[in-house]
Amino acid sequence: VQLQASGGGLVQAGRSLRLVCVAPRTIFSVFAPFDMAWYRQAPGRQRELVAIITASQSTNYADSVKGRFTISRNNSRKTVSLQMNSLKSDDTAVYYCNAKQGVTEYWGQGTQVTVSS
Repeated sequence: VQLQASGGGLVQAGRSLRLVCVAPRTIFSVFAPFDMAWYRQAPGRQRELVAIITASQSTNYADSVKGRFTISRNNSRKTVSLQMNSLKSDDTAVYYCNAKQGVTEYWGQGTQVTVSS
């Protein structure tokens, strides 16, 4: 199973970016949909959860991004997005798309987000 993340780039602090992850149909199956999430990993730091959206559309965010980031999923298009507003230099990291159902978990290849101050 391959998750394709895109949308990263270099932006100035205060600007916005939108990340998109495309996943196979099985991830968004009506019968057994996966929870989807975005993680990030900055240099020298552990990978951390940024935002999660469950199969039932419940969302949760890291405290550091609440009020600035919004996660959404489009089951018909088989995508999960992360709208990132008011970006800060601390948001600089490689962002990874994640799909999880029980013990089954898949990761995307990561997309670099660099925020210049």
